[in-house]
Amino acid sequence: MCIAVFMWKAHPLYPFFLLLNRDEFHDRDTKPLGWWEDGKILGGRDGVAGGTWLACSRDGRVAFVTNVRELQSLPQAKSRGHLPVRFLLTKQGPKEYAEEVASEADLYNGFNLIVADLVTKTMFYVTNRARDGPSVIEVPPGIHVLTNASLDTPWLKAKRLEHSFREKMNNYNESEIPTKELIETLMTNNVRDDFSLLPKIYPPEKEHQLSAIFVDCDTPLGRYGTRSTSAVTVKTSGELNFFERYLENDSWREHGVGFQITHWH
Repeated sequence: MCIAVFMWKAHPLYPFFLLLNRDEFHDRDTKPLGWWEDGKILGGRDGVAGGTWLACSRDGRVAFVTNVRELQSLPQAKSRGHLPVRFLLTKQGPKEYAEEVASEADLYNGFNLIVADLVTKTMFYVTNRARDGPSVIEVPPGIHVLTNASLDTPWLKAKRLEHSFREKMNNYNESEIPTKELIETLMTNNVRDDFSLLPKIYPPEKEHQLSAIFVDCDTPLGRYGTRSTSAVTVKTSGELNFFERYLENDSWREHGVGFQITHWH
């Protein structure tokens, strides 16, 4: 389970600005933010399946994925974490890749995938759990929230995050955005929804625990919750900064990497 809020082509200084919380079991092997695949991919990495939840490349390609909340799952499904990796290693454009993924939809459990080329300013969203089957849409400019339902589904936690993010953007509509400050004020919110207002997919107690933006709970399988908060920001100059605040051995650590996107114009 994850939640992301992002701004796309809607700010004079930042064509792209993303904040994302990754929720996972605390004992699942995870590699923090770094370069991998011979320096082609920058992001955190799942140490179990080898994929990622959010990553980017030097040529300005970004991809992130969330699971869809559902009761049934395919035991032999392919890992959803490899969907962003494949995009970052391919030469396909976002639309072409999204359509290819949609054609393979039955091989995966429910997912939401965003793929973007920041140089060509194109972004597409693909899911295999739309009402009428797989769906591919171009993401319009604006502020969007992605949780464990389709893009911009108005779950209460999504509405809380969008409202808070919009309020902050009103303060920074033409100026530098303080990334770490936004992480502290927006992404650590542990307010939970009233039981009567939950999506009613999982059992009520489980949904209640997952209804916060920042998740932290004990489960029969171990401690589960927000393992990391990431920010990817891109300025009109082509400067990309990737910041990660992550949990390691019960201590919060920070790491950031910045670079100039190649072939930026």
